Amino acid sequence: MASRPALDLSLYLVTDTELCGGRHGLLDTVAAAVAGGVTAVQLRDPQAGTRELVALGHALQEVLAETGVPLIVNDRADVAVAIGAAGVHVGQHDLPPEAARAIVGDRAYVGLSVQTVRHLDAVHAQPPGTVDYLGVGPVFPQRTKADAAAPGGLDVLTEIVGKAGVPCVSIGGITVDNAVAARATGVHGIAVVSAICGLNDPAGAARALRHRFQDQEVG
Repeated sequence: MASRPALDLSLYLVTDTELCGGRHGLLDTVAAAVAGGVTAVQLRDPQAGTRELVALGHALQEVLAETGVPLIVNDRADVAVAIGAAGVHVGQHDLPPEAARAIVGDRAYVGLSVQTVRHLDAVHAQPPGTVDYLGVGPVFPQRTKADAAAPGGLDVLTEIVGKAGVPCVSIGGITVDNAVAARATGVHGIAVVSAICGLNDPAGAARALRHRFQDQEVG
């Protein structure tokens, strides 16, 4: 298994093209959010066709060029390979992580969404290095993803983090107000959608989230 540098998961942005006002709005949002402190970006657009997703991925790669911020593609391992993304993120009902790993290869990252401690059984059954990190949630009530599971709360997040064996990112209803509480569970980072996408000042929103997660005063 090839060695992959550790990801900086401190502030993980999951994109929402519609919420950002379309493709150009999304690109501007990502650029501003990265300037504000986002450390990883996931391209997620379930409404986009394959060609559209590839085009959007290439455009995001240009935005992220020279920033050092990796681009992860939601679900579509084939698109991740096509655009030379840093990796792929899959859910419980998407491509199995071992299949995603086979497609993207040893040098790319594979993330997996989990909602319960029982979901860790499948993670631990895989060879070491199959899954690089877990997205845990939703933690709090959220309105971005209509088919999301019920929020598990901080107790479930804490238990999963303690048993995961790989870095974890909390997602689902994460805000400036609860970022510190999420961090206290031991997560490596927070993932957000609407806390940045669609806002008038995505750079400022990212900066505030990053500072709160690092338990600093917002300047």
